[in-house]
Order: sequence, then structure tokens, then C-alpha cells
Amino acid sequence: MEYKDTLLMPKTDFPMRGNLPNREPEMQKKWEDMNIYQKSLERTKGRPFFILHDGPPYANGDLHMGHALNKVLKDMIVRSRSMMGFHAPYVPGWDTHGLPIEQALTNKGVNRKEMSLAEFRKLCEEYAYQQIDNQRSQFKRIGVRGDWENPYVTLKPAYEARQIEVFGKMANKGYIYKGLKPVYWSPSSESSLAEAEIEYADKKSPSIYVAFKVVDGKGVLAEGTNVLIWTTTPWTIPANLGISAHADFNYVEVSVNGSLYVVAQDLLDEVAKEVEWTDYEVVREIKGVQFEHILTKHPLYDRTSLMMLGEHVTIDSGTGFVHTAPGHGEDDFLIGKKYGLDVLCPVDEKGVMTDEAPGFEGQFYDKANKSITEALDEAGALVHLSFITHSYPHDWRTKKPVIYRATAQWFVSIEAFRDQILKAIGETSFTPAWGETRLFNMLRDRGDWNISRQRVWGVPIPVFYAENGDPIITKETISHIAEMFREHGSNVWFERTAAELLPPGFTHPSSPNGIFVKETDIMDVWFDSGSSHQGVLEEREDLQYPADLYLEGSDQYRGWFNSSLTTSVAINGIAPYKGILSHGFTLDGNGRKMSKSLGNVIVPAKVMNQMGADILRLWVASVDYTADVRVSDDNFKQVSEVYRKIRNTLKFLHGNLADFNEKEHRVAFEDMREMDQYMVMKLQKMIETARKGYETYEFSSIYHALNGYCANDLSSFYLDVAKDVVYIEAADHPHRRAMQTVMFDSLMAILKLATPIIPHTTDEMWGYLGFVEEESVQLTDFPESEENPAFADLEAKWTNFMDVRDDVLKALEEARAAKTIGKSLEAKVTVYGSEEVNSLLSSVDENVAQLFIVSQYEFGGALEQAPEQALTLNKVAVVVEKASGEKCERCWTISEEIGKNESHPALCPRCASVVEKQYA
Repeated sequence: MEYKDTLLMPKTDFPMRGNLPNREPEMQKKWEDMNIYQKSLERTKGRPFFILHDGPPYANGDLHMGHALNKVLKDMIVRSRSMMGFHAPYVPGWDTHGLPIEQALTNKGVNRKEMSLAEFRKLCEEYAYQQIDNQRSQFKRIGVRGDWENPYVTLKPAYEARQIEVFGKMANKGYIYKGLKPVYWSPSSESSLAEAEIEYADKKSPSIYVAFKVVDGKGVLAEGTNVLIWTTTPWTIPANLGISAHADFNYVEVSVNGSLYVVAQDLLDEVAKEVEWTDYEVVREIKGVQFEHILTKHPLYDRTSLMMLGEHVTIDSGTGFVHTAPGHGEDDFLIGKKYGLDVLCPVDEKGVMTDEAPGFEGQFYDKANKSITEALDEAGALVHLSFITHSYPHDWRTKKPVIYRATAQWFVSIEAFRDQILKAIGETSFTPAWGETRLFNMLRDRGDWNISRQRVWGVPIPVFYAENGDPIITKETISHIAEMFREHGSNVWFERTAAELLPPGFTHPSSPNGIFVKETDIMDVWFDSGSSHQGVLEEREDLQYPADLYLEGSDQYRGWFNSSLTTSVAINGIAPYKGILSHGFTLDGNGRKMSKSLGNVIVPAKVMNQMGADILRLWVASVDYTADVRVSDDNFKQVSEVYRKIRNTLKFLHGNLADFNEKEHRVAFEDMREMDQYMVMKLQKMIETARKGYETYEFSSIYHALNGYCANDLSSFYLDVAKDVVYIEAADHPHRRAMQTVMFDSLMAILKLATPIIPHTTDEMWGYLGFVEEESVQLTDFPESEENPAFADLEAKWTNFMDVRDDVLKALEEARAAKTIGKSLEAKVTVYGSEEVNSLLSSVDENVAQLFIVSQYEFGGALEQAPEQALTLNKVAVVVEKASGEKCERCWTISEEIGKNESHPALCPRCASVVEKQYA
């Protein structure tokens, strides 16, 4: 008889190697064929909704690691909620309008001026759908489950119709107006920008000090006195109409080489050093309030500049006087409006100086800095010139500097309903918690929202103008345009005349001749995506408004979170979400932003092609996503080791359940040995931790719980000990069936709890389980953690035992290194310790040697009785020596009983008994 054939060795076809890059596409094809998304929804129909509303990525380019982080987080949440008692549909979406697509077509050689606007827009639409198809295939390759065949797309007619309705409701409440105000303007995009479209980068600028001579001092300043201003934008000097001072500041009149200058007292030393005044004398002090209405001469033109008082003036830098050009700055505009100044803006949409800046017309504003500075010098007004590098606003798409430029734009009046917005923020939950403060402060301090853009690829602002120029926005016109967009799409706005777009028979008192003109501006793309709570959540019957969760990168506090909240509160008085979750950015291993120029880009496709999507997903679960996340090849190697441990654990568990029928062979908790009961307790703790992690979006705690249970509780302890039971004992031995019960519960719990994270792997294993009814693990629910009064005592007792066991294992490792023993089964260990240790080891189980995975064990006595060769460790002293006797050919333990069984002299008594009973 071959004794090895009598062992109950693991049986499983589940492969040890994942081979994920090849197997995952096969698994995804299977999911698609079985329509797993619809089946998951059918299973949970009637349960409470959980709606995670997808923030739309922009339809342009391949996916980067930020996309992967974002979509995997969403997928883990949606999948977990579906397995936690909720009905959790997921509708992915895309943002499709705006400059990047226009620019992409231009880069491909499309000449927009050679075609009609409608034709160009059609090309934009086709390009957007190409990008959607590309990105969709990549998202599906990551394993993201959702309604991919019916996503929401911001260019679809039904969506655009809802957006028009949102605009109309806001206009009807008086929240939308047209006004001439300075806004961020991008000469490189030839369009206005919202604050959310601004990023800051260093820029080198001229730093000039300019003297404005007093022509009417109002009895306060003598004619010819120089009011000194400082600016880094010489190009705005032609637009200067005033100078602002602060009423409460103290100023000084200074004599320098026979000329008088006025600056803030607190800045005098700094100014003198900067402009190189080596010999100056303070003549007198003047309170800022006295400067109001003084007139100075513009240094370049035959006009005056009015002195005004404003709270925006600071003494952080400069001179204490602010050069004021109402057409080129928000504070300038507001104080100019207060004092009745005109709004002069001598710069066109391309950033070129107009004829309102005589002498500089035709020059690009940045190039004009030099000629204007030279003109100031010739006029004797330039006191000092130097250059500084400072943080300056840039267009986040073109990466080029922006300017403030006054133009007629459409605005949303945030002030009109700011209190409602702030109240809605207070009613929203935030992960991480600091998100509430961030969003609150942004909306508390936010100015009116400029929603008009001077582009063509977007949703038109649905406004008509009467013959006298009055804008027309009525319920009737909005409703009609919304219906037309729903039927034809927004291209109809560009294909038809104003008369054809207006409701039949429409008249207006301001157009007695029936002549109307349509608005040419389009809406800010943030208004597009910010309307998705209506265009998606309200539009689709399978969703619900407000959503339970919005999840995006932390940059969306100024973007989608912000615009969505604004539009939702404006029309319905509530936030569009019950909760916000934000994640950080992905950086390289050194904490740098990824860029092609640095050569430090890691793309999801590469990770999936080399390692698999489940490795990418497991990495997402492992990181603290609320902060910026570093990405490196080493990260993925570490995660792949954890994956390997989980996969091997699944394989081992499954292999040892080949002859286990859960209904017939399950052993009740009270009939198990304490070791098994301890593992039941550890399993329940793992389930509890994982479920809580899913509930609170703390995925790293799930990652560590699963890894710890597989690597430490199972592999390093229980499954190692189990080999001496499940392989060796008779098939129906109660100890073996008890261990199989624990293994069965562990396998099922790990598979279900890991499914939102590594669905390809868990579903692959599910296919090897002959005892399950559901065709996919995705169509099951998480296990519930169970409590047992015995758990507390078990944990205390067995935690102490595991500490002693760690000491014994360390002693065995040292003995192996010293070549005292080879395998641990060759060893006999003698343990010396306190009476408590003796009591502990006597009570944990009937076979302590089995728990230590040695052949022989004995308790030698108190610590002080330990011989000199004993290794003293944390809790005990241990002597390791060769076990006495012969090796059993079946279980490999060393026993002095070998040879005493006549039928099986090569076996120990236990193995001889099993063989005689099972193989008689």
C-alpha cells in the first residue's frame, strides 16, 4: 500500500497563477453575455435605493491613473452597496462640450472658418463619441460594472433640454442677469473663464512704480505732488481712471530731491529701498480719509484720475495706493461703480490693445508692457522699473496667462441665494470631514458665477434680444426651446433663425416689428455638468434625486460639487447629494505630478496588461485615497504579493473542501475545539471590520482585514495546523469536519467581501464551487457578522497562547538556522514558564504539539528551572532538540511508537488506526 494515497490531499482545479491579463477579458465577456449588471439590479429590486451619481469625465484622451482611482472607488462602493441590502444602479456619464474638443479638431487640421457653425459642431459631436467609445472600453477593462450601453452624455438632446429648463427656472427666480463686469478672460481661448477654470503658475512680470501728479488737491495736497502707485501690469495703465486709498491708513508726504511724493507710512521704508531713495525727508502725515475726490493727471493721457477710498486697499505690499482700472479688476470695478467711473477696457478678445489705448493699439497686451513702460519713462512718470516672478492666474486648459477684462456676460447671482447654499452644505455629510469647511468657505466667498462663454461647442444660452436690445427669457420661450432641444438637439439653435426658434406667433412689446436676435454665447461647461441632477437623476426613472453620494477628486470642490450645488439649490432649495466623498491626486513614487516630459507616467493600461485589473483595483483599496496618492512599480509589486497570498489562500481553502457537504457535515460552534472556535471568532471580527469599512468608505481597512486574515490568521496559523488534521485524519473525523466548517465559512466570506475589490478573481473561484446556486458571487449578499458570548474569553485566552506560540516558533527558527533540526516536525520542544503559562498550555487543546507543528512537546517547569541551553524569549524559555523515535511514513511526525503495529509497522498509532478503519 502506498501510504501517501491514503492521505486526503487538497483537490481543486483553481489555478495557482492568476494569469489575470488573459483571464480577465474572458471573465468580462462572460459578464457581458449574462448581462450581469441587469441581473444584479433584478436581484435587488424593491430594496432601498443607493445612488452614487457619476461625475462625468471629459471625453478626450486615454485614461490616466486618476481616472482609474476615481472609477474603482465608485465601483467598489456601488458593488458593496448592492451586496449590503440596497438597490444600487450605476449610470456612468461623460462631459462632452467645451474648448478641448474644439482644440483637438483644430490640431487635426479642421478649419472651423471654412464651414458653418452647425457643421463644425457636428464634427465635435462625432469626435466626442469616438472618445467616449475609447474611454468606455478602458473603464470596462478595469472591471467597472454599470449601464455602459446607456450612459448619460451631456450632448444628448434629452440632457440639453433639462439643462435649458434649469437655466429657465433660475432666470424665472431672478438669479440670472447680464452685466458688464471684469471677468477672467483667456486671450489664448478667446473666452471668459470661471474661477474653477483658473490655475496658478509662476510668471515673470515688470514691477513698476508710477507717479500720478495732483492737479486738484482739494486743499489737502499741493498741485504737482506725486501720488505713487505700484503695479505688475503696465498694460492696464491706459485703462486707469482712478487711484484708491484706505480711509484708516496713515500716509506720509515725502520730499525727495525737491519733489513731493505720497505713500503709506508703514510702507515708506520698503518703498524707499525699492525705488532707491537714498535721501528723503518726511514732510508731514496725512490720514487716508482726506484723499477722497482729489484729482490727479493720468501720466499718459489728457484726462484725470480720481482718488477714492476703498476697503480693498492693503499695506501688505506696494505703496498703499491702488492703481484703479474698472475694466480690469473686480475690486476696481466695484469701487469705480461706487464713484461713478466708466468701465474702460481697451483690450479686445484676443488680448490686443484697441484704439481706446492711443499709442499702443494693435499690440498684444503682454508685449505692450514694454512700450507703455517706455512711454511712462518719457513722460517722467516712471519712478522705478524691475522684474519679479510671482504666482499668476493661468487658463487651466491652454496653460497660458489670463487677464481681467470687462465684457458683457451672463451671470448667476450667488448672493441672491447664498444663505440657502450654505445651509445645504451644513445638511451634507463629507468624507473626509474637512471637505465641508472647504466647500463652505468657497461658496461663502464666491462672487457671481460667470456662465457665458464665447465659443461654439456647447449648449447655447437660450436668450433672445428684442429690437431695443432687451433680453427675452420667458417661461414660454424656455419651454419651447427645451422641447426643440429634446427633439432636435442644441444644433437646431445654430441651424435656424431666431424667428424659427421662437414659439409660433410669439410677440413682444419691445419688438413691435417682430424682429428678434438670438444670443451667440454658450453656457459654461460647469453649468452643463452642474445640471446633471436634473438631466440624469430626475430624467431617468431608474435613478433618484437627490443622490446619496457624489465622489470626485478634491479639485471638484471648486468644480462639479460647486456648480451642482448651486444649480440644485437655486431651483429646488436642496443639495443634489446627501454626501460628498473626495479623493486626492495621483503622483509618482517621489511625490511629483506625472508628466510625459518627466517620463514618470504610469498608465492603467500598462498595469492591467502586465499584472491585471484586479491588481490595479487591489492597489486602490490599499491606499489612503483621501490624500494625494503615490504610484510606482514597487507599489504594484507589493500589492501583487498580497494578491498572491489571497489567491493561494482561496485555492487551499477550496482544495480542502472537496469532500465537504455543508448541509451534511457542518459542525456546530459548541461542538468545535477551542482552536476552531477561536478562528470562528477571528472570522467574525474580519467580517465586522470589512463591512464597517464598506459602510464608511475606508477601503484600506478592508484591504488590511482581508490580508491579515488570509496571511496571519489562516496561512501562518490555522491552515498550517490544519494540514495535520484535514490530510491525516479519517474523512469524517469530528476535528476534520470542524476545520472544514471553518474553512467553508472563511472561503465564502472572503469571496463575498473581496468581490467589490477583486471581482474577476472571486468570480473565477466561484465558478469552481459546485455547491453554490447563484451563477455569480456578484449576485449574493455580504455575510453578517455574528456575536457569541464565548468570544471575549476566547480572544483573551488565545491571544495569550498565540504570544507563547510566537516565542516557540522563534526558537524553532533559530534551531533550524543552527541545523539542530530541519523541518519543525523533527523537533521536540520543552517550554519553561510561569504557572499561568502552564495552565494556559494545558487548557488550550489536547494536542499542543500539533499547534506548535512539532512532534513532541512537554512543559519543563518554571522559568528559573530552564537549563542553560534554553532560549529565553518574551513569555517563555524554550529548549529545542531532536525528537526521539522514528518518522511516520504517513504523517511525518516522529514517534517512539513506530513499529509497534504489526499490520503497519511504519506508521504511528494514529495513522495506523485511520488506515485500518478506512482501508481495511
